[in-house]
Amino acid sequence: MAADVTLRWEAFLDYVQERGKYDSRQEAERASRVVLALLGAHLVGEVRAQLAARLPEDFALILLNPLHSAEPLSPERFVRATAAWIEGATEQTAAWDVSAVLSTVADAVGDDLLGQILLQLPGGYDLLFGRPQPT
Repeated sequence: MAADVTLRWEAFLDYVQERGKYDSRQEAERASRVVLALLGAHLVGEVRAQLAARLPEDFALILLNPLHSAEPLSPERFVRATAAWIEGATEQTAAWDVSAVLSTVADAVGDDLLGQILLQLPGGYDLLFGRPQPT
């Protein structure tokens, strides 16, 4: 997947579905909507806008929804919040959902923007994006 290119809706969901090993595109879409809504609540300013510009329009709107986190969630709490938003999810399945969506986002945005995104998030999110950073 080439960075710096806005992904089409179908392509984004194809990547998420493949990485998440979902049986249906609907499962991939549900995971994407929840994870991107939670991620958007943690990002601000130009970084949030640049990320939205690289996502399919429907997902960009979800990311830009005026939902704001009162405090940044640790990676563990982010996974728990995802589990709480997806009916029937466990922390294990939510971790899988988060990884499938955020690794697709990481590929779509490239290293420069991903670095800016990670600066706005608590430590440990690099692992959720599938891009462990040297310590």
